[in-house]
Amino acid sequence: MFWFLTILVAMANGEPAVWPAFLGAGARPGATQSLPLEWTATENITWRATLPGHGQSSPVVWGERVFVTGVEGPNKETYHTVCIDLKSGEELWRRSIENSAPVANSYYVSRAAPTPVVDQDRVIAFFESGDCVAYSHTGDMLWKRSLVDELGDVEAEFGIGASPCQTATTMFVLIEHDGPSGLLAIDKATGKTEWKVDRESRRSWSSPAVIHVDGATQIVVSSAGSVDGYDPESGDVLWSFTDVGGNTGTSPIDYGNGRVLIGASPGRNGENAGSAADSNCLLQIARQGDGWTVKREWIAEGAVPSWASPIVHEGLAYWINRAGVVHCFDAQTGESVYSKRTKQSCWATPIGIGDRIYLFGQHGIVSVLAAGRKFEVLAENESWTDETLPAEPLLAEEESPERRRGVAMFSKPTLYGAAVVEDSIVLRVGNCLICVRPSDAG
Repeated sequence: MFWFLTILVAMANGEPAVWPAFLGAGARPGATQSLPLEWTATENITWRATLPGHGQSSPVVWGERVFVTGVEGPNKETYHTVCIDLKSGEELWRRSIENSAPVANSYYVSRAAPTPVVDQDRVIAFFESGDCVAYSHTGDMLWKRSLVDELGDVEAEFGIGASPCQTATTMFVLIEHDGPSGLLAIDKATGKTEWKVDRESRRSWSSPAVIHVDGATQIVVSSAGSVDGYDPESGDVLWSFTDVGGNTGTSPIDYGNGRVLIGASPGRNGENAGSAADSNCLLQIARQGDGWTVKREWIAEGAVPSWASPIVHEGLAYWINRAGVVHCFDAQTGESVYSKRTKQSCWATPIGIGDRIYLFGQHGIVSVLAAGRKFEVLAENESWTDETLPAEPLLAEEESPERRRGVAMFSKPTLYGAAVVEDSIVLRVGNCLICVRPSDAG
């Protein structure tokens, strides 16, 4: 139930450690009490793996295999899915498909942003063009299709960013853009659409989530003015909550017992400042007769994240913004515990595990906080330098002066996400994976 929240620290009986989807949904990370606390760009870095092209997706892991995606070419002509050996960093296989809807490769448009999903039988990669492909763990293509057959061409100035979520048999894909939008349920074994529900066109990059409520499973979407719960079998809308705004970049987070954390941001130009202020909150979903109710229990005062979703760990809820300010709240009452600035801006969602909170700084500083009501920085770790990362060519010059000014920030190496399994932390930079382990790890 707490797939997005407190990560379990004991390996399930004989089962492989896994990190199978965006934000670790469904994770069994293994004996993670031995995770590294301190490292530098040259110490406790077990391996680096250079990746083709560039990707903003996070890695997913099943046992000893790490899977990651990327895109390459001046017009994003080629999508890659790569399998890396977790222990050694060796590339086990690479498979590539042609982009069915090539567009100019730009710092301002998503680049292989959706994180794939993996289970015991397959890894499924979904790309922002709508192309979707499934491979076996050994790299055999199982099926391939374009989801725009259901919705039409993608019309998105900044691309598509939502990652799919999954149950045992089904993958759920949210495609929201300026054109016809919707939520699709895809049979993981065949790639066929089980159902599709239309959604109003909107600009949003948030990902759907599997939420467990009173013995039932729901697919919850928090996106640009509403939070909606869907029946995973039929696609029927179970409930909607519309007293929100600015919820365009973060995922709903399951806190158990029908409680869901929602994140929201004022937006680049402050267009959602009013509604976002009350939209960082905890929602309570509950049965009522044959239906459902939803209400806001408390507001995370002052929390304004951009891309990082909130998390819950050891009874505390954490929001972090792109300025690196972490806001900590009592998860039961919403009482503010502390608000403190950390070393670096964060785009990736933090991970709480054991007695630590890992914060993944945009430019590679991973701050480790003590879990608990006292703000305590245990370590600040530099994950790379310009010399330790593989070189990445600059993209074509942007056309507008505003975009050319922004290239200075967006073209720098960015820490997009992480996976945690056993004694390893796997970090994703655009063209590189970095595996960190304690110095005494095998």
